[in-house]
Amino acid sequence: MYLFQRIEEAVFKKNDARRVIGEFILENRDHLQEYSMDEIAKRTFTSKPTLVRFAKYFDYSGWKEFLYAFTHEVAYHDDTAYHDVDPNFPFVANDDSLEIVGNLVNLKMQSIKDTVSLLAMEDLNRAAEMLQNAENIVIYGTSPNLYYGELFKRNLLTVHKKAFMAKSGETGIISHTLGEHDLAIFISYSGNNPDENPISNVKILKQNGVPIISITSGGQNYLRDYSDLVLNISSKEKLYSKIANFATQESILLILDALFAKLFALDYEANKTKKISNSTVLESKRKATFKDLEEDFK
Repeated sequence: MYLFQRIEEAVFKKNDARRVIGEFILENRDHLQEYSMDEIAKRTFTSKPTLVRFAKYFDYSGWKEFLYAFTHEVAYHDDTAYHDVDPNFPFVANDDSLEIVGNLVNLKMQSIKDTVSLLAMEDLNRAAEMLQNAENIVIYGTSPNLYYGELFKRNLLTVHKKAFMAKSGETGIISHTLGEHDLAIFISYSGNNPDENPISNVKILKQNGVPIISITSGGQNYLRDYSDLVLNISSKEKLYSKIANFATQESILLILDALFAKLFALDYEANKTKKISNSTVLESKRKATFKDLEEDFK
């Protein structure tokens, strides 16, 4: 999770000086370096020692180090930002239907391009091999990520991979049953909150020697520290201040589709046979009036 997202999380969850300072930083992100510590302390009704404590809360030794990291992150995001569309608010109240649809298409295409730029092919190859070698695959995530995980699980089942969703209330029990020949996949945009479900299961999994693949945002977070492999989500959305997860959803789905496609390709002919054979048996009653969709089941 990037620093600006961690600050937003603190603003949302804390009710002390961290909220006030965080709000000021996010509102003045583009010219924060123009303010001295004294000016920021005065404008936030805090003090210079409080600003130092704020920086240390985010694991920086002092305010100067924090400010350097934040301003460089802002510069990076400005250089790699989506063009012509805001990922958090891609349309406004007076946009007509065509403008809304056009902006969503633009946003999703840019999210896909950004995801591809972040996807290292050697990581994708290794992740697919980990899937292929796993006896059981368990997918962890909370809403809405669990819905994307369900789609991925269904695809895995079509090629006879044992895949399960770690559902709320059962994650701890499931985690304790897994071992070194299984695989855990976490889908989490923030990648933090190690004391909350489902990321609280990481400690159990590591104790049992379970390999972990994480699909998460860029920057520093808990999942990155404890995963065997990380696939990067396009991370331009804010955590809370947005209409919906339009860009993130597209990014996660592309990663999961690419991961399944690479797994499929590792044993292409055998997986093709499994997929068609399963569909022939399970979907033979599906009918289509459109000629190009028709199947001739013998």
